[in-house]
Amino acid sequence: MGRSRRTLPEELLLLALDPATGTTAQPQSLDLGLAGAQLVELALAGRIAPDGDRIAVVAPRPTGDPTLDCALELLRRRGAPVRAVNWIGGPRLGLRQTYLSHLERCGMVHAVAGQMCGVLPTTRYQATDTAISREIRARLDSAIRTGVPPDPRTAALAALAHAVGLGKHLYPGNEGRSSRSRLRDLIRHDPMGGLVAHAVMDVQNGVAAQPRRSPAPAGRQAAAGPTRPAPEPARGVPMQPRRGSMARVVAH
Repeated sequence: MGRSRRTLPEELLLLALDPATGTTAQPQSLDLGLAGAQLVELALAGRIAPDGDRIAVVAPRPTGDPTLDCALELLRRRGAPVRAVNWIGGPRLGLRQTYLSHLERCGMVHAVAGQMCGVLPTTRYQATDTAISREIRARLDSAIRTGVPPDPRTAALAALAHAVGLGKHLYPGNEGRSSRSRLRDLIRHDPMGGLVAHAVMDVQNGVAAQPRRSPAPAGRQAAAGPTRPAPEPARGVPMQPRRGSMARVVAH
């Protein structure tokens, strides 16, 4: 995969980046969204495909994008298809920082050093070309305004933006309520994007990482014996690595 176009994780991160403050909206749920965006991008590249609520590797050859290829290799090592909610809810240490550094290397953002409380060093990120962010936003606005079914990439971006809670950042206040509603509705236009977006929301809501089963008929419940304890809920937002008190931090 060449650098002729941006990947979905890059677009989601640029969409979340506040041009005025250099911080990202919804920083914790954004990590989950980036993990989900990797899955959608790999599906668009023909490397993985949905298998019910699971993700199966169908072509393990590299894409040429190191970050995506790392995710693809991890999926390949799993062997059997993995549930999207389990993948997204797994450890994702520093994924947002990985992509911010990646965008910086590509020249799409630049780091601005600062201090928190006048002591702790921080790093904020400013887009080097705001036209890129405006183009990404314009695609969403067009899909919302016109009602024309968007292309799969834009539909998936809309689904992920809704899933991580960017709606209120992009379309704030009462005047943005209808736009937020239409943003949510775009989730139905891309099956893979919808699967991943629902998995992101399930992880945030602590939904159990087990397939739902239909209830047994009343006559069979008594014969089934004691029920097993409910499985533990999927882990939510990945924990970030702890560092020394004077370590440089990324402003959210």
